[in-house]
Amino acid sequence: MTHAPQVMALPATLMQAQAQAVTDSLVASLQAHMAAGAEPVLDASALMRFDSSALAVILACRRAVQAGGGQLRVMGLPERAQALAKVYGLSAFLH
Repeated sequence: MTHAPQVMALPATLMQAQAQAVTDSLVASLQAHMAAGAEPVLDASALMRFDSSALAVILACRRAVQAGGGQLRVMGLPERAQALAKVYGLSAFLH
């Protein structure tokens, strides 16, 4: 049985220097919430300062959730991040 969505938020700044730590933290939290039956949701609306590492973090979270048999829902992805995803051909993976 799936419970209410568990929303995990990306930080306002997500550059290469923070990417691994953010990934590790988010993946652990998402996996724990999935184990409890919650729908995994990633809120990207706080992103203000970021580089392509932010997309890598989201994709790593997506892979981890899929490995656990779930589907990650990404909400609030800023327009600039959406444009960057389009350039890299990743748009379909972020919705």
